[in-house]
Amino acid sequence: MTLLIAGLVLWTAAHFFKRVMPGLRASIGDRGKGLVAVLVIGSVVMMVFGYRAAPVDIVYDAPSWGRPVNNLMMLVAVLLLGMGSSKGRARSWLRHPMLTGLLIWAAAHILVNGDVASFVLFGGLAAWAVTSIFVINRHEGAWQRPEPGPASGDVRWLVISVVVFAVIAGIHTLVGPSPFGGG
Repeated sequence: MTLLIAGLVLWTAAHFFKRVMPGLRASIGDRGKGLVAVLVIGSVVMMVFGYRAAPVDIVYDAPSWGRPVNNLMMLVAVLLLGMGSSKGRARSWLRHPMLTGLLIWAAAHILVNGDVASFVLFGGLAAWAVTSIFVINRHEGAWQRPEPGPASGDVRWLVISVVVFAVIAGIHTLVGPSPFGGG
């Protein structure tokens, strides 16, 4: 569990570096972006290995309806994550689509994983996302809604998001647990 928690701490520190120490971040220029990328990748590796090595201490059994609801929530989460990079009309709908997508992703995983390590991992990332929304809103002030792009951007966003969801579901099916049952 220590590795998992250390990964969460590193993830949070790497993502807040620019906001907490803007002068230092600016002074290291492009090297800073590379450093943050390495720290984020390292934190993900730590979280994955820490989560997989953590003891399975069950708090509750997932409800029977949890998997289909999880799958629907995951599709919405992937759509929102993709919306953050979209060039279409949808990008002007929400201020924080990627962080909102991460919140839905975390909630979906807590729904179907009733163990302590899942609460730590997914709850920790959800707490980071909520904190990030507040920090960004406070730092940047009122949201300037971007001009909606062309509808073709939305079509591209939807197609890419559905493909990404299918890839994620396929990987989960191969390495487990399957989001569709049987494992």
